[in-house]
Amino acid sequence: MLLLCLLPLLGRAQDAPKPPSPYDSAHFSWRKPVPRNRLRELQPDRPGVTESPFTVDAGHVQLEIDALRLINSGSGKAKQDREWHVASSMLKLGLSRRTDLQLEMPLYSVAKQRPAGAKEWEERNAGFGDVTLRVKHNFLGDDQDGSLAVAVIGYVQLPSGGAVGDGAVEYGLVLPIDIELSEKTNLEAQIETALNYDREQDRRFVHMMPSVALEYDFTKKIGLVAEGVAQWNTLQRRWEVSANIAPILKLTENVQLDAGTHLALNRQTNHEYFVGLTLRR
Repeated sequence: MLLLCLLPLLGRAQDAPKPPSPYDSAHFSWRKPVPRNRLRELQPDRPGVTESPFTVDAGHVQLEIDALRLINSGSGKAKQDREWHVASSMLKLGLSRRTDLQLEMPLYSVAKQRPAGAKEWEERNAGFGDVTLRVKHNFLGDDQDGSLAVAVIGYVQLPSGGAVGDGAVEYGLVLPIDIELSEKTNLEAQIETALNYDREQDRRFVHMMPSVALEYDFTKKIGLVAEGVAQWNTLQRRWEVSANIAPILKLTENVQLDAGTHLALNRQTNHEYFVGLTLRR
């Protein structure tokens, strides 16, 4: 349904002429980096849930860090959960014109649990979280100068976090889309599907998460992302919905700061607060 709603915009976007890409005059790869004076605009996957379809320039490294993130479970759940994530990092390497390799590392996480209504936390686990390996490939609009960009992200999450992690290997696929509405406004959308694992019930389940985001640049340095996210899975069979908002501060062409919150729109949805940054080298 989301894609059908976007079809009129996609049709107009494909008609727009595309300026030449910095890759057209030479072949760049992880062994032959793109010159720094020809780098495309910084396009991290953060701060929202909706990710960017653009990859890191070939031969360059990008680090996206959740400096601090607090997650509180929704009030409608039987158990109250609280998680702290510190320095959760995504390291990316541009492999070619359209592909990059990504490594997600939750460096330190703290997870607490208690029954609803209780005053004391009954369980506390802390340590290194689950590592995720990801590959992003851009199919359309990699030059960032067209009106439409489409990519696919495949990932596998490894159970490296022990009691802090999910407890089993998990797999997922993400389809992000970006439509340039104007010089200052971008519409982003994606659908994510994953095969996850529930430790308490010892069973696997399918998780789906569509999202839509609008990014607006007030100036060259200051922007804002407003986002709507919905989640559904075959385990609980209910929707969790949130409205997310995150201001962005672009310090330089290679450094970006952000902060934000996920506002729960129903009782089952988690509340999240975060601050992070992106560095490109």
